[in-house]
Amino acid sequence: MAVPVAFFAVFFAYPVAAIVGRGLKADGVWQFGRFGEVLARPEIRDVLWFTLWQALASTALTLLIALPGAYVFARFEFPGKQVLRAVVTVPFVLPTVVVGTAFLALLGRGGLLDELWGVRLDTTVWAILLAHVFFNYAVVVRTVGGLWAQLDPRQEEAARVLGASRFTAWRRVTLPALAPAVAAAALMVFLFTFTSFGVVQILGGPGFSTLEVEIYRQTAQLLALPTAAVLTLVQFAAVGAILAVHAWTVRRRERALKLVDPAQTARRPHGAGQWTLLAGVLLSVLLLVLLPLAVLVERSLGGSGFAYYRALTSADANSGTFLVAPVEAIGNSLRYALVATLIALVVGGLAAAALTRRAGRLVRGFDALLMLPLGVSAVTVGFGFLITLDKPPLDLRTSWILVPLAQALVGVPFVVRTMLPVLRAVDARLREAAAVLGASPLRAWREVDFPLVRRALLVAAGFAFAVSLGEFGATVFIARPDNPTLPVAVARLLGRSGDLNYGQAMALSTVLMLVCAVSLLLLERIRTDRSGEF
Repeated sequence: MAVPVAFFAVFFAYPVAAIVGRGLKADGVWQFGRFGEVLARPEIRDVLWFTLWQALASTALTLLIALPGAYVFARFEFPGKQVLRAVVTVPFVLPTVVVGTAFLALLGRGGLLDELWGVRLDTTVWAILLAHVFFNYAVVVRTVGGLWAQLDPRQEEAARVLGASRFTAWRRVTLPALAPAVAAAALMVFLFTFTSFGVVQILGGPGFSTLEVEIYRQTAQLLALPTAAVLTLVQFAAVGAILAVHAWTVRRRERALKLVDPAQTARRPHGAGQWTLLAGVLLSVLLLVLLPLAVLVERSLGGSGFAYYRALTSADANSGTFLVAPVEAIGNSLRYALVATLIALVVGGLAAAALTRRAGRLVRGFDALLMLPLGVSAVTVGFGFLITLDKPPLDLRTSWILVPLAQALVGVPFVVRTMLPVLRAVDARLREAAAVLGASPLRAWREVDFPLVRRALLVAAGFAFAVSLGEFGATVFIARPDNPTLPVAVARLLGRSGDLNYGQAMALSTVLMLVCAVSLLLLERIRTDRSGEF
């Protein structure tokens, strides 16, 4: 536990505490009265209310649209199912900047809806809600569908034999078994939408602001650190409560259930109702997932072939936006993501190993600590890096390593969540037998544990790489102008007027989408656990 704790203490707790301290301390004295001052302001109350209700609305809409998809992937067998499962997962690992850009191409000025029917939905709350559903559809499908596929259908069939209607049997037998998984998925969707940044910033315009967007505005634009510090602590408390409830639902989900091999429960659809349900789910995936991505690719071509892609290689064409050619952002992002993945694997792997060897409240607290970077303001972390890691022995403000460190903070939770179930499944008696035969602990791990968890390690590396590639909230502060990452480059291009900047933003977003999609397809091929659990 020592290495992960030290890593989080230096690169997470210290920067966040420094920002909070600068905002709430004056002449060495804590000014807790600023909480009342900030929270009493009408514009701040509006931000808090919008953050809460849009997260609730996004969660409800995601469950409404994705639960039928979870059932279809769990119970039906049809051609292309595994490929489609990977396709619906692609949005989850896409950078929020790319998601916002895709929906801007679909719903914004000059977008597909604007061209066909003269309808624009950008700068409206509907664009934000639809983008959140797009982003989180896979969370529900993979989490709920993974458990649903393992539930023995004979239990529900027995209820039908005893006289229950189809709906009653589902409500009394299946729903109670699924409830913890549904609650866990809903809480994760709520967490991701509660802390939404890139989507709201691109699609919401100046009229809508979540806590994360407001923290960025108060920090980067207004330099109002007291307000940013208060909002950071409010978000921290909310995220802590969400994660505590999520941990409770996960423990409930781990209770004894009669589970079977998912291959035994999936059948070809039969009857008009099942075929209609399958067609409806496929149509929703087509319109909600594939259409925005297809429009993004079409806009990147711009009706003029690869002109926007060729412009990415010219620094002269972008002299007002970049110090280097935008195409260099691709190489920068790949290098940063590879280093971040290595850091996340080391830190997350050690953390997962520690969680499998010990139990108790301390370990549960340690597990919660590992999840905090998913919910605490990345903007705060990034700005905290600049004001804390600027003097010996950690004078890193001008170093390239800052970006991978920030990205690794987001990758570690995915490594832990991927590795933990597999490590817990390794029979401790195998290690004991190796020790009896004279193997050292290191050799026992190499000969026993590693072959069993190797595929999970590759999956963890893939997820860490994908999320590191798309990290934006912290990177926007610390990426140097001569070494931009892909998400930062896309945001800069979208922030400038002109068709050339817009087309290049679409082209870079398409490149980033393709890299993430290829990563996911490779992960689907090496996954052995078909439960669909994140």
